[in-house]
Amino acid sequence: MKKPEAFAPFIYSCIASVTLLCAAPALASTASSQYFESEDIFALEYANDPQVSPDGKQVVYVRNSNDIMTDGTHSSLWLLDVKTGQQSPLFVDQFNYASPRWSEDGSRIAFISDRSGSRQIHVHYVKENKTALVSQLSKSPGNLTWSPDGEQLAFTMNVPAQPTKLAKATKMPKKPEGAKWSEPAVLIERAQYQADGQGFLKSEFRHVFVLPSTGGKERKLTDGDFNYGSDLSWTPDGKALIFSANISKDWEYQPRDSDLYQFTLANSQLKQLTSMAGQETAAVFSPDGKYLAFVWGNNEKVPYTNGKLKLMDWRSGEIKDLTKELDRDVENPQWLDNSSLVIQFDDKGKRTIASVSLSGKLEQLTDQLSGAALPQPYLSGEYSVANEVIAFTQGNAQRPADVAVIANGKTRTLTALNEDVLGHKKLGQVHEINYKSSFDGEPIQGWYITPPDFDPKKKYPMMLEIHGGPHLAYGPHFSAEMQRFATEGYVVFYDNHRGSSSYGERFAMLLHGKYSSPEDYADHDSGVNAMIDLGFVDKDNLFIAGGSAGGIATAYAVGLTQRYKAAAVVKPIINWLSKVLTGDSYLYQTFHQFPGVPWENVEHYWKRSPLSLVGNVTTPTMLMTGEADRRTPISESEQFYQALKLRKVDTVMVRIPGSPHGIANKPSRMITKIEYILAWFEQYKTSSN
Repeated sequence: MKKPEAFAPFIYSCIASVTLLCAAPALASTASSQYFESEDIFALEYANDPQVSPDGKQVVYVRNSNDIMTDGTHSSLWLLDVKTGQQSPLFVDQFNYASPRWSEDGSRIAFISDRSGSRQIHVHYVKENKTALVSQLSKSPGNLTWSPDGEQLAFTMNVPAQPTKLAKATKMPKKPEGAKWSEPAVLIERAQYQADGQGFLKSEFRHVFVLPSTGGKERKLTDGDFNYGSDLSWTPDGKALIFSANISKDWEYQPRDSDLYQFTLANSQLKQLTSMAGQETAAVFSPDGKYLAFVWGNNEKVPYTNGKLKLMDWRSGEIKDLTKELDRDVENPQWLDNSSLVIQFDDKGKRTIASVSLSGKLEQLTDQLSGAALPQPYLSGEYSVANEVIAFTQGNAQRPADVAVIANGKTRTLTALNEDVLGHKKLGQVHEINYKSSFDGEPIQGWYITPPDFDPKKKYPMMLEIHGGPHLAYGPHFSAEMQRFATEGYVVFYDNHRGSSSYGERFAMLLHGKYSSPEDYADHDSGVNAMIDLGFVDKDNLFIAGGSAGGIATAYAVGLTQRYKAAAVVKPIINWLSKVLTGDSYLYQTFHQFPGVPWENVEHYWKRSPLSLVGNVTTPTMLMTGEADRRTPISESEQFYQALKLRKVDTVMVRIPGSPHGIANKPSRMITKIEYILAWFEQYKTSSN
């Protein structure tokens, strides 16, 4: 087995008291390597947004590849022949492409690209092999949708709000030409004023537009300071659009409320279609126009609820639940034909595509929807339906997403995007493990990755890696990060602890009011013991890591136990009393994950905070957070760092300049995260054999 490199000299000189990220060590050439190295991350590709042509004969999809020179992800458009699997490039150049959408007759493909210098709408004429720029928009468009007759394109776009009373009343003198003044003040008045990855939100709102498909001036359909639309759906006659919105006065304080609206283009009439308590989204008409399917989720002040598939009789307005008996979160309904739909839901660590009849009969079509996320094995994937053909992103534990189709009851994989990179590599193997929590006997599902060249007679160091959310899930899916840890000789164990999604509402709600707690730690600890019982894990070489909610759980865990040699706490919340009123999610978390405002529930917030247990911590702990993180602000990491320093516990802080919450959103940042954690653990790892 490949032996881990020694990073000790680097780590001591670079992060003994790190407050700024220093230069990473040079990566060795991997030209002849049989193992998955960090540099290989730049060579990975994955598919997303596969769109079946109306006749079911072709698929256009987005092919994403990492760029070592720009440290970003480049997206191109490719065409696939469903029958032969033959692949041909549609747009492969220095520009980026997204949201390919077929016209109803299959003659054109609309898409969004920056090929004109900014993100605009383009239309490609397939037979003629010619492409037209059809928009001149001031902002980036989204949610691109063809009208049934192919004459118009609907989309959403942000529009500046009208100046507020205070903004109008504030009079500043005119700056003389050539004068150098300080940056102007930023006026903040909205409750929802910031978002991770965006910073302070501009004073603008999302509105619905239409545009002639041959080009011309866009027409704004909606008004007011509200956010309209996400999924847009045309009525079959092309006379109106259906979308979701919350246009109540207190919309900012209602994160789980929206209704469906119909906008008729001829008379500009906006009609409310639903008024259910909760969210109505993802509306889509049956081909014959008789039914409108949509997803509904209730607005209870709880951290998790299942989305349900609803069916509205368009003539009578009667609504019924098609998935009443399904204890899973339904998403992305699409019509297979006039009598059945296709939906997706997560089930026991896998993303499933299933058909649903109008009587509610459910039939699983595949559980291989996966692979559209590289760093960690989160559930992911996308699909589309046309002419009874389903195209989807297919991934597994060994590969990121390819494009596959389901046609005539058979599944075929059409691409092999990573065989050039991974086909000759020895990768870690993923295995399932099931056990019961020591807290209450609750069944817990997990997985572990064994290193390449694994020998069950040997003892290996083990890393427990805890997922974020907390109402998300890992599964047997490709993970670049975990494959790197396995390459360096670690058994990597991860589980779906109580609170994880894909196991139904009861299981997800076991964490309600207990985020974090000794209960979810017992789920992890029991899994570690189950792994040791397998016989190849060195109980004296245990390590723990996690990001976001997993970072919180990791910081909480080292306050409960001293069994780990070292910990990597990535983008955590350390003190809920300080975080909930500084992060970007306060409008939701205050009332859905907590019993109310912090000043009235101090004890509850403090009990859930890892800082409350810092007096117990002896585990060497690395902290890592993006400096632009607004979801788990870096001030949280600084609190833990300073507290551990005051206690003289071995600790370092790795700051990722300019990074939001998703610190693996660039290849070099993903590599940075991996290699710093490996280097940190290497300092405390002892020989296992």
